[in-house]
Amino acid sequence: MLYKFICIEGNIGVGKTSLAKRISKESNSRLILEKFSNNPFLPKFYKDPEKNAFPLEMFFMAERFQQLREVSEKELFSDCTVSDYFFGKSKLFAQNNLIDNELLLFYQFYDILLSSLPKPNLLVYLHAEIDYLQQNIKKRGRPFEQEITNEYLYNIQEKYLDYFREQNDFPVLVIDVTNINFMQNKKLYQKILSEIQKPYSLGNHQIVLR
Repeated sequence: MLYKFICIEGNIGVGKTSLAKRISKESNSRLILEKFSNNPFLPKFYKDPEKNAFPLEMFFMAERFQQLREVSEKELFSDCTVSDYFFGKSKLFAQNNLIDNELLLFYQFYDILLSSLPKPNLLVYLHAEIDYLQQNIKKRGRPFEQEITNEYLYNIQEKYLDYFREQNDFPVLVIDVTNINFMQNKKLYQKILSEIQKPYSLGNHQIVLR
């Protein structure tokens, strides 16, 4: 693999974990998966967001930090590592879910933790329309996700896209996968893999699979 640390990102239900697993398996790369099922505040958050948003985001951030710190920077860049998230998503979700005082406190912890973590060499963002995300969410059937609203998904999507437009720390490859099953369509998956192997400059890049 050209890049040593690849992060697969995207909105809820877009297929980032499936893609990360397949790339890792076929390239014999180290795999880091987010442990969302360990977060006891997640089901509570969807029922009562205002009460549970802050502990939810703090728990997620701590889990992500611990996972990434378990792989030292030397190990991270000696072989290829593929992750189904990047640490910066903690900040984006916090911006969407927390109120002012909570967000300020969250930022203090976030900045401290971020300073000791490596940046991705390449971030692959899977973009999809909201209706398509909702179809996938319903299909995989996680009970606590069934009440996720279109508005919530749209707001998360906008947080990601706004961040990518402004950041210049690493290359971001935006791929529209709306109505595309890249896990079953071998040709489309191979095109994604081929695009990931290309060199990119810092900033935002977009490709079309069709």
